[in-house]
Amino acid sequence: MKKDILFTVPSYFRDDMNIMGYRFGKGEKSCVVLGALRGDEVQQLYVCARLVSFLREVERDGGIMPGKSVMVVPTAVGLSMNAGSRLWAPENTDINRCFPGDLNGSTTERIAGALFEKLKAYKYGVQLTSFYQKGSFVPHVRMMETGRQNPELGCEFGLPYVYVRTPRISDQTTLNYCWQQADTQAYSLYAGKTQEIDEAAADQTLRAIVRFLNGRGVIRSEQTPGQTASVITNEDILTVTSKASGLLRRVKHAGAHVRRGEQLAFIINPLDGSVREVLKTPATGMLFFIQDGPFVTEHSPVFQVLSN
Repeated sequence: MKKDILFTVPSYFRDDMNIMGYRFGKGEKSCVVLGALRGDEVQQLYVCARLVSFLREVERDGGIMPGKSVMVVPTAVGLSMNAGSRLWAPENTDINRCFPGDLNGSTTERIAGALFEKLKAYKYGVQLTSFYQKGSFVPHVRMMETGRQNPELGCEFGLPYVYVRTPRISDQTTLNYCWQQADTQAYSLYAGKTQEIDEAAADQTLRAIVRFLNGRGVIRSEQTPGQTASVITNEDILTVTSKASGLLRRVKHAGAHVRRGEQLAFIINPLDGSVREVLKTPATGMLFFIQDGPFVTEHSPVFQVLSN
């Protein structure tokens, strides 16, 4: 294992922040796995830490294939994690909305630019990411529909779903989108929780990455069989949005199968306990995403239903 300093963020008041990459093997830049780009992505950091430990053992046993290399970057936002801030603390900006970056721009643009220069040469890019809302997803692989995406390879992770999403204009500054424009096969993995460690989801995500690396001929190691993946698009996802604001009392969890018209949650008046709204599923299917914060505001997406 080699430790590379990918970028250094200088500081006037504390030690400089070094963005570290852990490199295994030699030769072709085969695959890079990137963890936390936001300061609250604890689960993503944890999965990468476990992956580094796993690959260290694989390399020791001669399991990195000749002429192949893989890099793991656990986090690019150590300062924000220390401050407990989802966004880059000094500037209150989201690094995953700053790609491909600018080496002469703001701090977040320089971080994104330096990372992109180091990582864009890899054949496969895997990002452990999170949704802009607090909540839980059914674990899945996601990619942008750019005309360069390869959902068939995404099935090799062995997760139940590969979601090909039509990008919005704001998505064009994300790492997944920019990776694809640079001819890197890019995959975003949603690993269950974000702000806390979910051991079961972490195990599932780690096994998925190992499965992919084995399937692409980057490593040789023991692996568990995955699931047969279904490729889904925006047309398969229905959003349940609140009309009222208040306390959110959910009666269903992510992954639950629901029938059309079934109750999903109650929005409660936080002062007198009355029910302001009952949220119901618009179609028979499975709860793909569930917002898990205690409060909900008007016109907020609360559930996503994967329709049958």
